[in-house]
Amino acid sequence: MLAASALLAGCADLGYYWQSASGHLGLMRAARPVPEWLDDPATSEALKTKLALTQRIRQFAVAELGLPDNDSYKSYADLHRNAALWNVVAAPPHALTLKTWCFPVAGCVGYRGYYDEAAANAEAAAQQSQGLETAVYPVPAYSTLGWMNWAGGDPLLSTFIGYPEGELARLVFHELAHQVLYVPDDTMFNESFATAVERIGGARWLRTHASEAARLDYAQFDGRRQQFRALTAETRRALEAVYGSPAAKAQDWPAVDAMKADAMADFRQRYAKLREGWTGPRQGVYDGWVARANNAMFGAQAAYDELVPGFEALFEREGEDWTRFYAAVKRLAEMPKAERRQALRTEAAPATAGAPTNQQQQQGGRGG
Repeated sequence: MLAASALLAGCADLGYYWQSASGHLGLMRAARPVPEWLDDPATSEALKTKLALTQRIRQFAVAELGLPDNDSYKSYADLHRNAALWNVVAAPPHALTLKTWCFPVAGCVGYRGYYDEAAANAEAAAQQSQGLETAVYPVPAYSTLGWMNWAGGDPLLSTFIGYPEGELARLVFHELAHQVLYVPDDTMFNESFATAVERIGGARWLRTHASEAARLDYAQFDGRRQQFRALTAETRRALEAVYGSPAAKAQDWPAVDAMKADAMADFRQRYAKLREGWTGPRQGVYDGWVARANNAMFGAQAAYDELVPGFEALFEREGEDWTRFYAAVKRLAEMPKAERRQALRTEAAPATAGAPTNQQQQQGGRGG
């Protein structure tokens, strides 16, 4: 998305925009149509199997989820690195509100992406020198919002092609959802919408097209994810209470820092207890996140989770009809930011106050 913005950028911060444009163009140059990879005798059988799977997922996205039918995810690129790019996020020491950066097309967003990890770390250090808490995290895929369809669309990447079937389907659905709708200056709305589409669509794919082994593998991983997201959501609420406390209003920062430290210690203790109940592969999948957890990381996670229950409830209210759902979401997008967010929270309230919605039941009562 930011790479597409860079192509329309002016002279301001030219170095950053140049790395964005050149990084994305390099990614596009590495891409070849999936049929070429399938016909290439040098392509491993494992990769051929995954590429063939992605094309079935891609067809499902169009036929069953109403997602765009274009050239995105019909080509593949081996990047020879572990991420498509690295995002930098930053937040104040006494708030979960992310610092925003503003770009052409994309508007203002709560992250800044780099195709070079060292450059991302340098940006994080610069933000830290201004007194902010920061985090750098790898991004396996991103969307150009359909702006690059004339050049072949967004390719499949080596950074996520090895994902288990359920995760691979979710990622494709998520990124294609960004091509349905994108609202400048509202990261939470955009990411929560795409996350809702990936959850609902992923559940349908697994139920109707995946093998029993794939469903069981996904169920174990997603069950842990639900538990972790529920824990982090509770911790966000605890931190928000600290930052809105009388001590914070009185600017008694030593008292605020002490309460913050207690909340973070409780989070890590509860995670350790949660982790004890996990066995088998990927037991420590969240260890790194927990070790580095700070305001920036909690703030970034909220963008992907906060409004999802509202979107899921809206999907149900629209009769689980994708055309009607997308139309309803586009009507929300026309509202002022505060109003559309409140509308989604209101939409979610009946479901969260009572029994789980049908979508939540299908996804194992997903939380957060």
